[in-house]
Amino acid sequence: MRLFTVHARTGARPATRLVREGFSFPAFLFGPLWLLWHALWLGLLGYLLLAAAIAALPAPWENPAALALQILLGLHARDIQRWTLARRGFTTEGVVAGRDEEEALLRLVSARPALARGVMA
Repeated sequence: MRLFTVHARTGARPATRLVREGFSFPAFLFGPLWLLWHALWLGLLGYLLLAAAIAALPAPWENPAALALQILLGLHARDIQRWTLARRGFTTEGVVAGRDEEEALLRLVSARPALARGVMA
């Protein structure tokens, strides 16, 4: 079973988003592209600034530092997503479990029908 945090925004344009918990292999492997795909602009800016600082390091430290940056991005990618959703007006509504995102969404809608309107948006 996988865990997902539930984030909802109410108002004229309600929306509900699920963010998976745990390490993000796509973010680890494709860092900047993953950040772009999820529209995490400030996260991308921070990543590019750190990558530029790493490029200025002397030769023996550059590769380990770049690997460390990718590992940190994989570990904290979901936190960056949650932080961005909070900045966009979403509130954390709880946690839901499922084998995949679709099952977790079905469980969420059956347990909290009020959030279904944001899911369909």
